[in-house]
Amino acid sequence: MAIGQATRKAPIPAPLVDEAHTAAKQETAVFAGGCFWGVQSVYNRVKGVEHTTAGYSGGDAHTATYGQVTTETTGHAESLKIVYDSSKISYGTLLRIFFSVVHDPTQLNRQGPDVGTSYRSAIFYTSEDQKKVAEAYIAQLDSEKIYPAKIVTQVVPLKGFYDGEAYHQDYADHNPNNPYIQVCDVPKMAALKVQFPDLFKEYNGH
Repeated sequence: MAIGQATRKAPIPAPLVDEAHTAAKQETAVFAGGCFWGVQSVYNRVKGVEHTTAGYSGGDAHTATYGQVTTETTGHAESLKIVYDSSKISYGTLLRIFFSVVHDPTQLNRQGPDVGTSYRSAIFYTSEDQKKVAEAYIAQLDSEKIYPAKIVTQVVPLKGFYDGEAYHQDYADHNPNNPYIQVCDVPKMAALKVQFPDLFKEYNGH
C-alpha cells in the first residue's frame, strides 16, 4: 500500500458511529501517523480545521524535544494537535481522512521510510466520546476488510501534548521542494483534494 494511501481513488467508508452535530464549538483531536510534517500538511487543508500544531505525545514533558524523540526511547510519537469547529466537521470525518489519505494504519511502528515507535499510528483521545468513535471505526474498517492487513492503530488517552520546535511547524509548506516532501507528502495533499473535494481548502501557511 502506498504511503498515505495516495493511490486510492475514493475515500474509505464513513464511520457508522460518530459524535453528534453541535453548534459552533472548538474541539481538539490528536493523531499520530508517521512524520508530523505530512500529517500537518493534510489537515491544514481541511475545511473546519482552525489550527494545527506539530508536536509530541505519549511521553513525558522533559523528553519532548526532537533530538530526544528521535532516539526512540522517550515513548513519544510525532503527533498533530488539531483544533476544529465541530459544527463544520466531525471527529469521525477527521478520522476518515486520517485512515484514507494520511497514513497506512497497518504498518507497525513505521510509515514508509520512517521506522521506530515515534512514527507509530495512534489516536490520542480527549474524551470518552472520541474513544468510542475511534474504536468503533477501527472495528468497522477491519470487519469490512478495507485494508489487506489488520489495523494496528493505538487508541489511548491523551496525557499531554507538547508543541514541536518552530522549524517543524508547516514544514511541508515552507519547504515544498524538499525531496522527502515531494515523495512522501505532496501525494497526500493531492489525494485529499481528489477524495474529499468538498472538504479541501487552499492553504498558504500561518
